[in-house]
Amino acid sequence: MRHSLSAAIAVLAFTFVVPPASADIVPLPASFKVRDIAANGATIHVRAGGNGPAVVLLHGYADTGDMWGPLAVELAARYTVIIPDLRGLGLSKASAGFDKKTQAGDVAGVLDALKIGKTAVVAHDIGNMVAFAFVALHPDRVTKAVFMDAPIPGVGPWEEILKSPLLWHFRFGGPDMERLVKGRERIYLDRFWNDFSADPRSIDEATRVHYAKLYARPGVMHAGFSQFAAFDQDARDNQELLSRGKLTMPILAIGGDKSFGSTMATVMRAAASNVQEVVIPNSGHWLMEEQPRATVAAIRTFLDAK
Repeated sequence: MRHSLSAAIAVLAFTFVVPPASADIVPLPASFKVRDIAANGATIHVRAGGNGPAVVLLHGYADTGDMWGPLAVELAARYTVIIPDLRGLGLSKASAGFDKKTQAGDVAGVLDALKIGKTAVVAHDIGNMVAFAFVALHPDRVTKAVFMDAPIPGVGPWEEILKSPLLWHFRFGGPDMERLVKGRERIYLDRFWNDFSADPRSIDEATRVHYAKLYARPGVMHAGFSQFAAFDQDARDNQELLSRGKLTMPILAIGGDKSFGSTMATVMRAAASNVQEVVIPNSGHWLMEEQPRATVAAIRTFLDAK
């Protein structure tokens, strides 16, 4: 399966109409509707559009739902695409509840408001963690899931991953750290884009300005720090969820070869019984920004497969 999937991706990367390998912000289709949905004690900013089976796209830290432009453009003709900003990030609003089990409730609430029962889920970074909680809590609502280039608290080699000095930001937070970063959001975010990309030049200036402005909005950096501060609770919650048994729906694990690589599949195989693996060449952590063609092709191939 891995070889056939990889071969299909090689072809699709050239045949799909997707943007070039660039980090420019790709606008969502103009037909997408914008809603602020009250769900689970938060206000979730949602863009949705397209036609067909539902797919929820969950972004990560240093991004917002805007990261999904290249994928949304490609999926909208065949899928109903739902793109929420995570609780407290982007244009969503919340002051508490940043554990991922609570945020899984946000996803369920958004789907309920849109009258959507079953969905596929595609996630990156912190979005992986929210997606895992949602998939594990609501397996009857999930057809397929894609997890991209980030660990999941309490799952697989989590404790070993925590030892990496590159992940010091997992423990960086609290009021003093917020004061240090206030007004310097761009400096803090540059560290993520520079250290976790294969080539920092792939995250262009316009992209950096765009996200730094969003993260400088009142309360957003607090929410970002709180996402990380919840990891210990997330690990406990996930271990309880794992005790119920492995996930059985089809799962695609995607890693950048200069970042998480095949470890993404290792993580998911600790939690699921039906895992396919793709490693994207010449990419760091920022798969949608660094290698949009190959990443979109991998996701599309997986979602389209019967």
